[in-house]
Amino acid sequence: MSEKSIIKAAVVFVGVLASLLAATSWCRGESRLVLYPAPKGEELSKDWSVEVNGRAVDVYTARVNDPPFEKYDFGGAYSFASFDFSGSATVRVRDLTSRPLEQTQIQPVSKGIRSKRVDERTAEFTLDKPCQLSVEPQRRRHPLLIFANPLEEKPPKSGDENVIYFGPGLHEPEGGKIKLASNQTLYLAGGAVVKGGLEVRGENITIRGRGILCGNPWPWRKGPTSTMIDMQGCRNVMIEGITLRGSSHWTIVPKNCDNVTISNVKICGGRVQNDDGINPCNSRRVRIADCFIRSDDDCVAAKGLVAESGDVDDVRIERSVLWCDRARVTLLGHESRAPHMRNLLYRDIDIIHFTMTAFLLEPGEEMILEDVRFEDIRINGEGQRDLAIVQPTVNQYMRTKVPGHIRNITFKNITVSGQPGPYRVTVNGRDAEHRTENVTFENVRILGQPLAEGQSNMIIGNYTDGIQFKP
Repeated sequence: MSEKSIIKAAVVFVGVLASLLAATSWCRGESRLVLYPAPKGEELSKDWSVEVNGRAVDVYTARVNDPPFEKYDFGGAYSFASFDFSGSATVRVRDLTSRPLEQTQIQPVSKGIRSKRVDERTAEFTLDKPCQLSVEPQRRRHPLLIFANPLEEKPPKSGDENVIYFGPGLHEPEGGKIKLASNQTLYLAGGAVVKGGLEVRGENITIRGRGILCGNPWPWRKGPTSTMIDMQGCRNVMIEGITLRGSSHWTIVPKNCDNVTISNVKICGGRVQNDDGINPCNSRRVRIADCFIRSDDDCVAAKGLVAESGDVDDVRIERSVLWCDRARVTLLGHESRAPHMRNLLYRDIDIIHFTMTAFLLEPGEEMILEDVRFEDIRINGEGQRDLAIVQPTVNQYMRTKVPGHIRNITFKNITVSGQPGPYRVTVNGRDAEHRTENVTFENVRILGQPLAEGQSNMIIGNYTDGIQFKP
């Protein structure tokens, strides 16, 4: 073996050994637990401690409302802890401040997870499958997020061909920009915190791992890349398992992309405005599943930014937990000049916090927004004024100042529970040429009451056709 080959083999061995030492794994019966110690230099939470199956788990922090946005109060900084497991996991959480945990709620409530009191500041609960939770003694104030991941399958190794590998530790790439090209894999190992942004170009690209991509060092709109994960003109991209923290602008943005899969990605935002979670722009065949998104701005906003880049078509968001501090959970139509935005499905979703509107559908510039389905969505209501707004519009983002068109929208099995509030649903057309047609509400229940025509919170305007209500 040549000296060069020996050196390469040694580098690979050291990388693998470091990962094995950093990721600690325990088995108990048929259960397995994998923990990833935080890197040296990472500031950990002073609000919470976490144990899983009797093992301590490092708890990270996420900032909220950096200057100049500190005037807003969305609960302050929060904490998050992550681990992988199979079988069962008993999670013990302890509040390190003065808050008792007697009134703690675990969101989403649809998971049916109830904690039992160990002592005044300690609670415990058991998980039997992967999930993403928010432990909330005082609702939005300084909660603890729990990211319980499935076990990783066949992770790449340091030194593998076409793999950019960040092992456990704190990493600050020069300039903060990481470039990915065709047939490459970026791997962020558990216990890795990488400060930077991604510029993704090409096809057959994978971004995966259990590490953290962190944008905290950069002020509002001044990150190393135009968006935290900037994909342009890509085909066949998969993003899986990582956590994104503190984006300085939009977070994950496929622009003019085809066949993008985003799964088990956790977005810990809220640091700045305009930090939208996932924005498919002029993209087709986008799949978002099993994700957690907390953002200051819109959680998921599909946009047709450039008419020449084609339609937004065939986008699915499923089995995800969404939290929007300031803006809309779902935004369709703003900043959109594509001819069509169509075939969008939002299914099996928990909206645990929002402020402005859960569903905002406002196409303009003659764009046709059609065949959109919201199904099996559970909403934690906090007294919001508006639940849904469906109307062609003209706003400050538009160039031609002409409304769009809306056709074939379905809201099915939507439930709002929680605090009393107006929860208005508004359906409007704009004029005789820009109408809203065929909007169906099926089994939509607000605070236990079915939504129906004629209710004070159900507003149907002019230039609308085919508005239906089904039990």
